[in-house]
Amino acid sequence: MGHIAVERRSTPKALQIYEFMRRGIILLEMAPGSAIIEKDICLANGVSRTPVREAVQKLADEGLVIVVPQSGTYVSRISFQLAEEGFIIRRALEIEGVRRAALRRDDTALARLDSILDRMRQILADNTLKTYLSADDDFHGSIAELSGMTRLWRYISMAKVDLDRMRQLSAPIPGHLERVTQQHEQIVQAIRRGSADQAELAMRIHLESSFEVMASMIKGSDDLFVGE
Repeated sequence: MGHIAVERRSTPKALQIYEFMRRGIILLEMAPGSAIIEKDICLANGVSRTPVREAVQKLADEGLVIVVPQSGTYVSRISFQLAEEGFIIRRALEIEGVRRAALRRDDTALARLDSILDRMRQILADNTLKTYLSADDDFHGSIAELSGMTRLWRYISMAKVDLDRMRQLSAPIPGHLERVTQQHEQIVQAIRRGSADQAELAMRIHLESSFEVMASMIKGSDDLFVGE
């Protein structure tokens, strides 16, 4: 399954720094391979070294940073192998989840999905593509919640760490997120009809076509990926 976060107790400050850094890494604001200067993070956030080190260790548990003794701490490069494993795990779980969601559909859940679709269309209209990943996670997380399997999205989230950075990398490709949004609409339509088979097919097409686009990102981006 690749890297899975190890449960460890964190102070509120450490958790805040962890979430801040994790978001920066996933959104590629902290570039793969770049050095992490703990002193700068302490100064920027007005905290001591201790919560920063706790946050860095938590990120290392997830495989998002690498701590090299006598050298430094670096944002890990993207592993296509782990991203592909994450995709396979995600596809298996989301297909099962969307089938159950279609059979358990309710008006409140459908209204939430419609609202997220509206948000996605607005993101496209405003060309604020860096915010699409958050809306996308809300969409898929809502379907997982509707499935009734309470830990489903947690397992998916743990599996897709490297995949998330590839998703962010693919966002600027012309027409890609427009196509993704249309596929999301088809998934919601199938859930609204209560058709598990159609929902599964729509989800499979969506995930597989998206991963195909992501995989094309490797060419010309060797500096962002682990040499495998």
